[in-house]
Amino acid sequence: MSGETCIRAVVFDMDGVLINSHPAHLAAWRSLLFSLGNKVPEDKLAYILEGRPRNEILRHFLGDLPERDLQEYGKQKDEIFRRMEHQIDAIPGVIEFLQTLHASGIARAVATSASEIRTFSTIERMGLAEHFEAVITAGDVTAGKPDPAVYRLACERLNVPPSQAMAFDDAPAGIQSARLAGMRCIGVSSNGLSRQLLENGAERVIPDFVGLSYDLLEQSPSPSIQINTKRIAS
Repeated sequence: MSGETCIRAVVFDMDGVLINSHPAHLAAWRSLLFSLGNKVPEDKLAYILEGRPRNEILRHFLGDLPERDLQEYGKQKDEIFRRMEHQIDAIPGVIEFLQTLHASGIARAVATSASEIRTFSTIERMGLAEHFEAVITAGDVTAGKPDPAVYRLACERLNVPPSQAMAFDDAPAGIQSARLAGMRCIGVSSNGLSRQLLENGAERVIPDFVGLSYDLLEQSPSPSIQINTKRIAS
């Protein structure tokens, strides 16, 4: 490959990409909203999986809240979520893939819309922290996904240009963020949004990281992208 297209870094979203946290998040949001007198239909809860920042989710369901309420409700949601953390596992194959990237000399980072406290506590608890050279959270940027700031900052911290970095994200907003940052992006279909991920610019979609190898990073983007629901083996 030429130096212009060689992938030197991989940046991962956290929820739904590194960890299988969507069921717990949905349950926590459902519980919080119900406690506030807002019984949201299941189909409307899908908004939560689109990769939006927490405050944006709160405003979407509860209206234009003052900052004090945003902080309080956000804390309540995080407390409910923490009680469910024992249900969360790493996405299948992700630890092995991270080890493969390390052995291949590929830099690795996290770029998430989650809070700093939850991000670091989660990756520490899951035994993932040692795999990353940079961790970017909602507190590091002024605008969340789909704004490209979080992915741009991850590349900056890794000292790798976006054109030589690849993102893995599971949400339409995250795919947009990575592509706007100038990165290639692969979708992870843990939330069942394969079509939306492709429509927003993912070059392919994978179900998890089982059997994934460094060779995937060397493949050129397909000119005609189609959903790939089969694992890409080494």
